[in-house]
Amino acid sequence: MGRKFFVGGNWKCNGTTSEVKKIVTTLNEAEVPSEDVVDVVVSPPFVFLAYVKSLLRSDFHVAAQNCWVRRGGALTGEISAEMLVNLGIPWVIIGHSERRQILNESNEFVGDKVGYALSQGLKVIACIGETLEQRESGSTVAVVAAQTKAIADKVSSWENIVLAYEPVWAIGTGKVATPDQAQQVHFELRKWLQVNVGAEVAASTRIIYGGSVNGANCKELATQPDVDGFLVGGASLKPEFIDIINSATVKKDD
Repeated sequence: MGRKFFVGGNWKCNGTTSEVKKIVTTLNEAEVPSEDVVDVVVSPPFVFLAYVKSLLRSDFHVAAQNCWVRRGGALTGEISAEMLVNLGIPWVIIGHSERRQILNESNEFVGDKVGYALSQGLKVIACIGETLEQRESGSTVAVVAAQTKAIADKVSSWENIVLAYEPVWAIGTGKVATPDQAQQVHFELRKWLQVNVGAEVAASTRIIYGGSVNGANCKELATQPDVDGFLVGGASLKPEFIDIINSATVKKDD
């Protein structure tokens, strides 16, 4: 059985109540493949999680953009995995490059966060990716392997993990990894999983691509054998997000 396509929309730090309602209305009215073909998960800011969950169609799901590494407590400004579970939020994004780069979250810290979120029953979109400097120096595979190893060290089951490869140089820049570049890294990641975690995990774990994905480039990217979907930034706030969800049919037709 093939891996089910996965499309995530990361809204980042964007939106007002009226804007969020408009986005959700567009999603609710969209004609897209069934849940058998594609998993659709949108990730609004924390303050809109319950609101979006209350309005969103039942075949789409909601993710938080982050959560704390341990149980809650005296941690001003943080959100715990337990709170997300209590709200009925099934997914969380962890290790996004903006948190790694701007907030200095280390590979080990990200690995700890993934492990803890899973232990509390959340499903995790775990992000990895290299900077432009790292790509130009030829260390892409070493960088993403180290990031993946830090996650693997803290995880006993990969059943509830989606791995999101997001080259930092392609996020919000308009630059996109070519389909060949994306496939090459996804292939290497799957090979790493096979060698270091196991053949079954390598075959079943979804590896999705993120980095300036839009309605124009999604279908060609989706044709790549090891690209199992997308984590979409800016375009997830626009109607073209529906086109990206519909690119799942490329895999169905294979």
